Amino acid sequence: MKKINLGIIYGGRSGEHEISVRSANSVKKALRPERYNVEDFFITKEGRWQPRPILPEPGANEGLDVVFPLLHGTFGEDGTVQGLLELADLPYVGAGVLASSVSMDKAVMKRLCQAVGIPIVDYVVLETGHWSLDNVKLPFGFPVFVKPANLGSSVGITKAKTNGELRAALETAARYDHKIVVERGVAGREFECSVLDGEPPRAATPCEILPSREFYDYEDKYLLDKARIELPAKLTENQTEEIQRLAVRCFEAVGCEGMGRVDFLMETATGQIYVNEINTIPGFTSISMYPKMWEYSGLPYSDLLDRLIDLALKRGAGRRQLSYTR
Repeated sequence: MKKINLGIIYGGRSGEHEISVRSANSVKKALRPERYNVEDFFITKEGRWQPRPILPEPGANEGLDVVFPLLHGTFGEDGTVQGLLELADLPYVGAGVLASSVSMDKAVMKRLCQAVGIPIVDYVVLETGHWSLDNVKLPFGFPVFVKPANLGSSVGITKAKTNGELRAALETAARYDHKIVVERGVAGREFECSVLDGEPPRAATPCEILPSREFYDYEDKYLLDKARIELPAKLTENQTEEIQRLAVRCFEAVGCEGMGRVDFLMETATGQIYVNEINTIPGFTSISMYPKMWEYSGLPYSDLLDRLIDLALKRGAGRRQLSYTR
């Protein structure tokens, strides 16, 4: 069987550069060597491509059949690299331009979910030029979570319990984005659920995140190694099915393709399950939950990668049947 020429893009100009490198290393170890010829496309923190760039022109990237973008966060998960790959007429793993960009923007993602009846925690959006640190008034009380609208891995996210802490949190978030999301704090449990594209898309067995800190921040995710994961999550059958249903509904609402990991909150006082966000390029490191949830659900890591790459090739073949000119 002829090997598939697979390009892996990783690194990138984001606060998640190191996580991207770790994801790429894990994927390369798990890929079947008898099935793939792998070429690295590393992007430095300054945005330089090594050893060569992908060119935005059909037929200009000889030796590539399909691309696996493993760029987490800005300039990778937000539709920018997906746009480059569309211009290059290269099939690629994961969501397209639209789904990538709207999923990356927490404010837009929440509006889309609300439009189809998916439960979302109360929130407000603050945009540069329309507010000041001295006059922010919230329609809900403390605590709150303050987030840059367009970052991942909990970068720039702060929990605020007082007006003073809110001010500091807004200053932190404003360093990363011109749009800031402020959410009502929910006392409860955190869950994640992996979704894989198909006809129809399906959800894996969800897991529960048990943070070692006040919330599941960047340090807890990647540095401290103290957060605990329960897989499967300790949920009733109905709760598990509801999380899986909402995960697929969210995946479909943003127009996602390929893969997605949907994060949830369950409020202790009410039992209400809320969709928190969707990640279109979830982590693929050795500790990442997207592949672990699928492995628990009966799809091993290497098989999962084969499935994602096959989906990308199928979608690419379908797009090449479309006409773009008269």
